[in-house]
Amino acid sequence: MDIKKTLLWVVFSVSGVMLFNNWQISQGNNPLPFLAPPPSVSNQQKLNNTKVDAVPKVTEQKVEGVSAPKQSPEANTVTNIKTITLKNNLIEIEISTKGATITKAILKQHLENNEPIILLQSQGSNTYLARSGLISMGLDLANHNDVYLDKVIEEDQKVVFSVDKNGVTLEKTFSLLPDSYVIAVQNKVINHSPSPVNAYLYTELIRDSNIKEESQFYSTFTGAAIYTDQQKYHEVAFSDIEKNKVKIPTALLKGEEGWIAMVQHYFASAWIPDPANPREMYFDKLDNSLFRVGLKSELPTVAPGANTIQNSKLFIGPEEDALLKEVAPGFDLIKDYGHLTIIAKPIFWLLTQIHHIVQNWGWAIIVLTIMIKLVFFPLSAASYKSMARMKEVQPRLMQMKEQFKNDPQKLNSAMMEMYKKEKINPLGGCLPVVIQIPVFISLYWVLLLSVEMRGAPWLGWIHDLSKPDTLLSDLVGIGTPIGILPILMAISMFIQTKLNPTPPDPVQAKVMLYMPLAFSLMFFFFPSGLVLYYIVNNVLSIAQQWQINKMFGVKNI
Repeated sequence: MDIKKTLLWVVFSVSGVMLFNNWQISQGNNPLPFLAPPPSVSNQQKLNNTKVDAVPKVTEQKVEGVSAPKQSPEANTVTNIKTITLKNNLIEIEISTKGATITKAILKQHLENNEPIILLQSQGSNTYLARSGLISMGLDLANHNDVYLDKVIEEDQKVVFSVDKNGVTLEKTFSLLPDSYVIAVQNKVINHSPSPVNAYLYTELIRDSNIKEESQFYSTFTGAAIYTDQQKYHEVAFSDIEKNKVKIPTALLKGEEGWIAMVQHYFASAWIPDPANPREMYFDKLDNSLFRVGLKSELPTVAPGANTIQNSKLFIGPEEDALLKEVAPGFDLIKDYGHLTIIAKPIFWLLTQIHHIVQNWGWAIIVLTIMIKLVFFPLSAASYKSMARMKEVQPRLMQMKEQFKNDPQKLNSAMMEMYKKEKINPLGGCLPVVIQIPVFISLYWVLLLSVEMRGAPWLGWIHDLSKPDTLLSDLVGIGTPIGILPILMAISMFIQTKLNPTPPDPVQAKVMLYMPLAFSLMFFFFPSGLVLYYIVNNVLSIAQQWQINKMFGVKNI
């Protein structure tokens, strides 16, 4: 068997699939299922649909599922709508008196083009809101269409909104916690009517699907996400919501943890309710490009003259590992590594420990790469030794191919005999590499998904490890990113190829020689942190191969 030819076809096949996948993304289509970011909720899951018809859908006077909201006399004109601002050193939020809805969230320590990131907003075609309200069968209660009265308590970074409808008052209190991306939200329902009130509190996130792809060469997930004790973490694509393919988890029981979220690359928002009451999750499409995910919590019956309180938390911020673990059970899963989580999480933990020491994410990547290389050195050495031995017997293989070119059976027999005599395993060069692949893929996702890399400098011209290296393109004034790191990576790949055994087929040899150039074109669009990792890995591989070639008396380059 010509193992080199087989491996070459594997490389070509994988490259072809990756190029087709990137072309699909560039055309606005979904990526291939096995190359997509961690999967959405499976259509095969045996889950129950939740009815959401009763939850108000629009922000105008007409509301589906309930009668038109009746606004309080003090808030019957649009001129009474105003915005209240709460802020700490990390985040600034704006809450509209219409619906007591969070209409804007600014992440002050995360910049884009030297301006703070605006995560939640309602401007033009961009809509991303956090809202809540009450629903009740046969009774019109306060929802996100009503205009609330407000009272700001500045010393506590707190604002209280209230509105009365049909003898029932909904009082919402938003408290921005210090040094935190978490907003504590208290909903107090007060019954002034002569009859008991049975109601549900809904909390939901609204988002448009106008998603701008960061790169044609890699994709990350943007959409809804849910977590329950039983079903754990699942991502739900907007396309699945639109096609009504989502199977909703069964209603959450009293005491069962569960939350809903909207996630994107590096950032997320989420409602985390008090598990004291039973809840249901729901998904919905509001119009051509607007989607929502929500929780409907059953409140205890409120007797005349009594009240009930429902506490929730609203997270709006970056997917920083240390922050997520403190928010809610399972909340760190928002930073989703998919099926390789069991490998990726320890890798990220080790990377952060190194960063604590070196205080630079670029150097942390380099140190981590060296450590991983040392751990896998026995496997790599076995692979390189096998490849060096293969290179040593290449002249004899060429003679055999010429001698038995018309008799493949004798050729294979002669090759197997030589391998046995020289104690060479023809698969010895690739099997150790295959074992390492899950680790390298996990490290890829760790570096790609870690918001900690965003805006993190390395040295010199690398000011942001999450962005492509654009030094050369900036110097000549062109839009396509061209940088030093991808060029260095191409050079390292070329040297590594030259050190490996030359394929006996001249065509294969030329293809292997030009492959570094093709790969380097893709890496021009990759984050600098990823390219840096590959360069260091290649340089270490070259050093290992060079030494092993010397040990076996094989001529280097």
